[in-house]
Amino acid sequence: MKDVHTYEHDPDGFLYDPRVRAAMTRFANGDLLAFEAGAAVRSASHAIERMRAHGSEGRGISAGALDVLIRLSTTDRGISIGDLARAGGVSSRNVTGLVDTLERDGLVRRVPDPEDRRSVLVEITPAGQAWIEAFRKPSQLAMRAMFQGFTPEDLLTFRDLCLRLATNQHRLADHLRQIGSQP
Repeated sequence: MKDVHTYEHDPDGFLYDPRVRAAMTRFANGDLLAFEAGAAVRSASHAIERMRAHGSEGRGISAGALDVLIRLSTTDRGISIGDLARAGGVSSRNVTGLVDTLERDGLVRRVPDPEDRRSVLVEITPAGQAWIEAFRKPSQLAMRAMFQGFTPEDLLTFRDLCLRLATNQHRLADHLRQIGSQP
């Protein structure tokens, strides 16, 4: 099968996708570099998500359920569905479905909130912790492979740039909400 991800180097030695450049040249109307950067971020994000999905689904849970398990594995106290939803940037309804599946599989359980009898928390079970531990080593190997050739400085810069993009998007969404438009 021919590799569909054939990138080229520009005169300064930077990678670019000639298909994206061709498609965006007319559309971008002078902002070609920003549109190419956006497309590159999408490509990178999709690559990471494909790797995560392959790893987690190959072990019987979705990437969303993996996110919930990882969050729960980092605390000794349970976390509310609402807090899990906010942390993941998804709806409570979505997290409820993920928790239902994880609970059915014995990886998490709902427990009463000791500070609010009306509420429940979700906590990871010993089986869930064991699942996370078994997933840790393959995940470390996959991330090393994904970021092969990156220096620690590259990774710091990459992290910073991605989070700056996320910050800009949040600001834009807040601004659009204030003026009554949709992001």
